[in-house]
Amino acid sequence: MINIYKIEITGSRPKPQQRHRHTRAGFTYDPSSKHKKDFIAQIGSKAPKQPLKGDISLKVTFAMPYVKKHYRTGKYSGELKPNPPYEYVIKPDIDNLLKFIMDSGNKILWVDDSQIWKVEMEKVYSEIPSTTIEIEEKN
Repeated sequence: MINIYKIEITGSRPKPQQRHRHTRAGFTYDPSSKHKKDFIAQIGSKAPKQPLKGDISLKVTFAMPYVKKHYRTGKYSGELKPNPPYEYVIKPDIDNLLKFIMDSGNKILWVDDSQIWKVEMEKVYSEIPSTTIEIEEKN
C-alpha cells in the first residue's frame, strides 16, 4: 500500500541546517532549533496523525525569492524582467536545506530520517518563497 502526502509551506524562505556550535564551557547546541520549532508549527496540521513507519521517498522543492536585479525599474518596478532565471544556483547549499527538513521531520513526519531511501530535490526562483514536500510511504 502506498500513501502520499503533500505539505506546502508558503511565505517563508527555506532555511538551511546550520552547523552545531560549541560554547567555551564545552556545551554543544543547535543554532537551527528555533527555526525547526517554527517549521514544525507550520506543518502541524498538514502532517500525518502518526509518524510514518514505512519506506519513504521524498520530492522537495525549495522556492527561493527573486533578488532585486531580476525586477524592472521605474514605472514597472514590481514586474520581473523578461526571461528571469529558474534555477537557483547560489547559497544556501541544497544538502543543508534538505538536512533541515529531514531533521525537523523526525518523530513528526516519520519515525527517523533513516527510513528515507530516495530523494528528489530542486532549488528554484519564485515570487513567493515556499517549501513543498511530497512524501510517498510504502508499507
